[in-house]
Amino acid sequence: MAVTRLKRKDRRNKNFAKQDVKSLKLATNIELGSRSRQSTTDQLAKNNAILDQLTAKA
Repeated sequence: MAVTRLKRKDRRNKNFAKQDVKSLKLATNIELGSRSRQSTTDQLAKNNAILDQLTAKA
């Protein structure tokens, strides 16, 4: 079974769809009053806690 090549328009749509998904995954909503609160166990929160400790010592 041969693999068919996508036409230019379809290739472009495929790439844009990939970029949309990527940007949505990267876009985290961390605002006050946000419905999706940031987890206290995620890596970003841990990093911020360590940075706060280091700045308190300095």
